[in-house]
Amino acid sequence: MAEEAKSTVLVALLANVGVGVAKLVGGLVTGSSALLAEAAHSVADTLNEIFLLLSLSRASKPADRTHPFGYGKERFFWSLIAAVGIFVSGAVFSIAEGIHSLTTPEEETSTAHFIVIYAILAFSVLLEGGSLLKALRQVTREASTARRRLLTYIVRSPDPTTKTVASEDSIAVLGVLVAIAGTVLHQVTGSPVWDASSSIVIGVLLGLVAFLLGRDTKELLIGEAADPAVRIQAVQVLSGEPGIVGIKEILTMQLGPSNVLVAVRLAFEETLNGREIEELCTRVELAMREKVPSLTQVFLDPSRVTAEEAQRAEERFEVTRTEAASLVDPDAGPEAKVPAARTRTGRRLRT
Repeated sequence: MAEEAKSTVLVALLANVGVGVAKLVGGLVTGSSALLAEAAHSVADTLNEIFLLLSLSRASKPADRTHPFGYGKERFFWSLIAAVGIFVSGAVFSIAEGIHSLTTPEEETSTAHFIVIYAILAFSVLLEGGSLLKALRQVTREASTARRRLLTYIVRSPDPTTKTVASEDSIAVLGVLVAIAGTVLHQVTGSPVWDASSSIVIGVLLGLVAFLLGRDTKELLIGEAADPAVRIQAVQVLSGEPGIVGIKEILTMQLGPSNVLVAVRLAFEETLNGREIEELCTRVELAMREKVPSLTQVFLDPSRVTAEEAQRAEERFEVTRTEAASLVDPDAGPEAKVPAARTRTGRRLRT
């Protein structure tokens, strides 16, 4: 998964470098606000791809004394920096360039200048579109594996790298189309307002994407819970152990795109001795990791569970199960249905 993400980022990086140079030269030669805005967009995207490559490298470092859970959250941190970069280098510059063009007297634009602009924008569509197709192929495969709708998977995915590239490339292609529309209207009407307005629209689109990416990555960075389907699988394992008589709570946290911590407060049968509890805990941990490989850290804490706590656990799990069911792709087949998580006594556990 990491290697495929790396190749997707590299393709996006090469495309943005080529497109950025072409747009910058074209913008300086023709004075097109839309091209200059798109050049700023490409510069922002290029820097972001560098950040994402850095995150892939640093996140692969093994756990050590200072970071006992590993460096998986490096992916989240650098993706947040990328979102800030999209806003500052792309959105702010594009809007400022558009406003500047609206308040600056227009210089006469020749037909040759428009031809240059169209050629550069067409070249941009080809490169940006190729990068977008590469990113979409990857996320489509991942969404199919997760049995999720494509848009749902992109929004909910704990992997910010591919999500960022797919979002950037989507806006890049849309931004080029906006720039083409603004240039056509500028040429037809003779008014530079359309060119400047397209620059502002591009900036607003970039700002929206930066906000959404930053919001999602922030949640992961501060300790978002694992996907509800992952939580349900953990509950399934616990529900199948007769030596577990009660669950107080299950806490999960996304440590990285494919690393999840799960901590459970639970009650064991009073007849179990220390050795039997140890064997049960080992069995549960192995079963969880086999069922969900992303559950890399499993902690079981013996606790007293009251009837009220068990009832609250049941209610919270029902919410989780409803959420998980709403995310499943209805076309994924019957095997994609969210399983019930009741023990043989009908107990539902909290996630």
